[in-house]
Amino acid sequence: MKVIQIIDSLEAGGAERMAVNYANALAKKITFSGLVATRKEGLLIKQIDSEVPYLFLGKKKRIDVKAVFKLREFIKNNKVDIIQAHSSSFFLAVLVKLTLPKVKIIWHDHYGISQDLTFRKDMVLKYGSLFFKGSIAVNSSLKKWAESYLWCSKIVYFPNFILNNFEISEKAELRGIAGKRIICLANLRPQKNHKLLVEVASLIKEKFPDWTFHLFGKDFEDDYSQGIKNYIKELKLEKNIFFYGTTQNVSSVLKQCDIAVLTSLSEGLPLAILEYGLHKLPVIVTNVGEISKIITSNEEGLIVESNNVAQFTNALIQFIQNEKYRKEAGFMLEQKIALNFSEESIIRQYLSWLDSLIH
Repeated sequence: MKVIQIIDSLEAGGAERMAVNYANALAKKITFSGLVATRKEGLLIKQIDSEVPYLFLGKKKRIDVKAVFKLREFIKNNKVDIIQAHSSSFFLAVLVKLTLPKVKIIWHDHYGISQDLTFRKDMVLKYGSLFFKGSIAVNSSLKKWAESYLWCSKIVYFPNFILNNFEISEKAELRGIAGKRIICLANLRPQKNHKLLVEVASLIKEKFPDWTFHLFGKDFEDDYSQGIKNYIKELKLEKNIFFYGTTQNVSSVLKQCDIAVLTSLSEGLPLAILEYGLHKLPVIVTNVGEISKIITSNEEGLIVESNNVAQFTNALIQFIQNEKYRKEAGFMLEQKIALNFSEESIIRQYLSWLDSLIH
């Protein structure tokens, strides 16, 4: 079996990281596993395994004939059977299939605002789905939406997974006091609701001024980003909340932290929680998306209602005041993730599904 992953960019987002994860994981399991970035490269290029052939198309416009034929040549030269197109890259995959009818397309849906899919309409995607052999959803809500909207019958739900084999020797240095750090891995987007995090930090500062918040994720330097930074200044939290931008050293920064949080208004199945668990961190998260399928009891972490400052603050205080509880919750979450969201278990199911599509 020969499969390539196609993704629009290699910036540090969830869909982008999953494209890299699939390419790297499949390289150990099948004859050929490649990766194609269509529009933009980014930090994640450094995480591509040396065994994964990589192609950058430099696509400039929606219908870029040069990019289509460059991808077509890559597919023909490597005798690729399946294109796994992530998010909006399906369009390029369909254009290539029109010139190579035997190539099969699998669409991977990572849509992040899955709390209300009623208004999600995309006629280009709907007609494009006529060319899909199958479709993968990263949560059950997206699967139900695809079953009712797409013209593709082979739809499956596979949760995200993370790889535990990428280490960078260089250590990232965090500010604040060791043993009193709270981390949040989330790009600066409205659905991540950093405003809630800032309000919680303001309340925590009153009782536990030594505890600090460390935020990692892409800063788009837009109105949302500026609004959050202004709010931090307004509440005089410049010495309590620190922004670091994106990082290659996720493992390094997580090892230096004691509690992990996610304040999202909307999620699918966030990779951040899987990474928190991998590093045995106790987590506090909002009850959105598939999060409640990962954390099913207070033994594995604390779930609070979305946008509830009081609940989130009280949950955080529980962990701050009880180190034993923190360690136990982190251990239980690590065990849960190893059992249900490991590379090995998901890739085994994925390959079985692909085999059923082909044969």
